Amino acid sequence: MNTVRICHLYPGELNIYADRGNIAVLRRRLEWRGHRLDVHEVGVGARIPDDADMYYLGGGQDRDQIVVAGDLATTKADALHRAVADGSVILAVCGGYQLAGHGYTGVDGTRMPGIGLLDADTTAGPTRLIGDVVITVEVAGAPLTVVGFENHAGRTTLGPGSVPFGTVRHGHGNNDMDGTEGAMTNRAIGTYLHGPLLPKNPQLADLLLGWALEHATGAQVPLAPLDDALERQAHRAAIARVRERGSA
Repeated sequence: MNTVRICHLYPGELNIYADRGNIAVLRRRLEWRGHRLDVHEVGVGARIPDDADMYYLGGGQDRDQIVVAGDLATTKADALHRAVADGSVILAVCGGYQLAGHGYTGVDGTRMPGIGLLDADTTAGPTRLIGDVVITVEVAGAPLTVVGFENHAGRTTLGPGSVPFGTVRHGHGNNDMDGTEGAMTNRAIGTYLHGPLLPKNPQLADLLLGWALEHATGAQVPLAPLDDALERQAHRAAIARVRERGSA
C-alpha cells in the first residue's frame, strides 16, 4: 500500500463549487486500488507542509478570495514554489487558478495579488463567461477530452512560463478570445473547469494520481483499470449536452 499526501488549502473558504468532490474522487480511486489518501486541511494563518505529493486550491466568492489572497502570499507561497520545483502536483480551480497566477485586477482597478506559480494574469471583464466547456488536453503524449463547467468574470492571459492546460472545443476558456483554457507549469495545473471537475473526467483524475504516486514513491506506480462506466456516462452526457446546443 502506498500513501498519497494531499494538502487541501482553504477548504472552508474555497469550496463554492463542491470542490470537496474532487478530493472524494481521488480518495476512492486510490482506495479501490489498495492505496491510501492522507488529506491535510490547511486554513488561514496556518503554514503548510512542503512535502505533500499534491496541493489543491478550489474556488470561492470574491470576499473569501480577498482574505485567502493575502494569507496565501504571506504564509504559503514559498512552500508552494518549493513544492512545484520538487515535482509535487498542484490543481487550482477557478478562483484558486487566479490566485496561483500573478493576480487579479477587478473592474474598479483594485488588485488581488497572486503567488506566481503559474505565468498567468487575470483582469475582470464586463460580463461573466458561463456554460459548459469541452477542451482537448495533451499531456503525457496522448490527447484527452476534458469536460466541465465555467462561471467567471476574469479574462486570463498566459505568459511564456506556462502553457495552456487545454484547447477549447466548446466554451469560453481563459478569455473567450485565444482558444486556450487553463495553464500548466511543470505539474502545476490551473483551470476554470469545475462542477466539480474530476468525477466526470476519470482519466484526468488518474493522471494526477499517477503523478502524485510517483512523487510519493520515487517511481512510476501502475494504476489498475477501474470500472468507470458511470463516470464515462457522465462524461458522455456532458458532451451530448453541448452537441444538442450545436457547438461541439
